[in-house]
Amino acid sequence: MITTDRLTLREMTADDYDALYAVLADSDIMRHYPYTFDEARVKGWISKNIDRYATFGFGLWAVCLNDSGVMIGDCGLTMQNIDGVICPEIGYHIRKDMQNKGYASEAAKAVRDWAFEHTPFNKLYSYMHASNTVSALTAMAYGCKKVGEYTDDGKTLVYAVTREEWERAKTIYKA
Repeated sequence: MITTDRLTLREMTADDYDALYAVLADSDIMRHYPYTFDEARVKGWISKNIDRYATFGFGLWAVCLNDSGVMIGDCGLTMQNIDGVICPEIGYHIRKDMQNKGYASEAAKAVRDWAFEHTPFNKLYSYMHASNTVSALTAMAYGCKKVGEYTDDGKTLVYAVTREEWERAKTIYKA
């Protein structure tokens, strides 16, 4: 479990289905995905993340508001195929009525910190369809810089932050 000022990130359970369905079945939120999720895909998403926790010790976690415990989306670390290479990627999805409040950035920063503190990864990525400017802004908010792009069902942008950049930023902010 990861806690920030406003959020708690915890492992998903089957009980999170309704809250996650509200996010992943929303065509506005998922417009940059190849599809909007149906019931089976949402259940599969939860199961896949439960398997990831057992296999890797991480996955996409439920993002919950500290003041109410309500789940508003997911954010976490997964292994993704980015232009033919398997890379650790921070992904995020936040419920539409909770967007533009900084929750995705806050959650992604917490996942970044957790990943650099608890894994051997020296670089973390986020990738998105080129038209997904909001996701790119979230990646930049947690410290990423654009490191590439490739064509895969349209243009895909790749952002990354290194452990060295993260450590340097921590030192600057502590001073």
